[in-house]
Amino acid sequence: MKLLSALLLLALSPTQTAAFAPASNHAVVKAAPSETALQMGPPPSESLLAETYGEGSRKYRRTVYTHNEWVKHRSSDRFIRNISSMINSGVYKSLGREVFATTAIATFLVVFNAITGGYTDFDGVQHEAILTALPQLTLPLTPFTLLSPSLGLLLVFRTNSSYGRWDEARKFWGLNINHTRDLNRMATAWYGHDGIPVDPALRAEHLRQVSLMTWAFVRSMKRHLSPPAEDEEAFVAELNARLAPEQADAIIAAAHRPNRALYDLSVAIDRLPMHFMRKNEINKNLSIFEDTLGGSERLLSSPVPLFYSRHTARFLSTWLLLLPFAMYEPFKGSWNHVMEIPAIALASLFLFGIEELATQLEEPFTILPMQGFCDKIGANCDEIVGWRGQGLDE
Repeated sequence: MKLLSALLLLALSPTQTAAFAPASNHAVVKAAPSETALQMGPPPSESLLAETYGEGSRKYRRTVYTHNEWVKHRSSDRFIRNISSMINSGVYKSLGREVFATTAIATFLVVFNAITGGYTDFDGVQHEAILTALPQLTLPLTPFTLLSPSLGLLLVFRTNSSYGRWDEARKFWGLNINHTRDLNRMATAWYGHDGIPVDPALRAEHLRQVSLMTWAFVRSMKRHLSPPAEDEEAFVAELNARLAPEQADAIIAAAHRPNRALYDLSVAIDRLPMHFMRKNEINKNLSIFEDTLGGSERLLSSPVPLFYSRHTARFLSTWLLLLPFAMYEPFKGSWNHVMEIPAIALASLFLFGIEELATQLEEPFTILPMQGFCDKIGANCDEIVGWRGQGLDE
């Protein structure tokens, strides 16, 4: 029964996951050259060690899938590929100290108990204990078996809540993509009213401003949600490259840049010669942009309650640090209980890995391909406003 319980404990480990998603060959259509192009797949070989795991690796997790990536993702050799990439996993590299601690305790326990309880040499000869005055260090397995469901529930909630935050952030950007298209489509199709002749040059300039200010808003939102050290220089360069100097300077100097860009977009819409009811319909999209911006700010500023995250981490750490003492007896069938050491290492790697995945997902914006979203929005809007609209159909 003890051996069966030990195997059930090891079964808590999750399916192993590649640290970095497959590299994508998909080229994002850009309205203008971007200084912060998509970085997908594992870090290049010349990258610093710090960029292969932890905070430095987050920029390589901003994946955009196309059909080719989905074919590879569901291919029949994915299990072999994922197992073979374990040694390169950025998630697992981040857990080096934690796994070393539990493995060191298991190693110490095997050696100590061999000294105090006797051991078998390489020839299979049994030797008496060297230190008979000290007892062997073991714990019953029952408490760990009883606590396993509680720990599992904590980890499930932790990962589900973190994934929910990532999913919500991705949906906010999905709304941005959808409604930027909608806004520019309506502006292009409804330009002009009451049979007033349309000046093609003026129309092109008005709609160009709508497209530019739409892009400026999402690009400002991306900068607002990104670390300054990563994106500030590129943000300033892109705005100066695409916008008029006074427009770029006004957004860059604003205390809240997305709000300023959204105001400029409102002004651009207000200049369009069309019925006020149609403008009202277009302006509904701006209210949605305010909602996605506010929701994103909420996610960025409010983590999962810290007392929950800390309790889960403390529970998991204590459980795994004491687990070697309970796993000593179940491995008595191996030579001097030595197989306990790799078993504890793997159990620690996978269980700590669940908590690490949740922590990495909790702040979603630095692993979302927001630059790709902005480039896509800019290209789509520029294309839409180039179409012939009302008054230019003939």
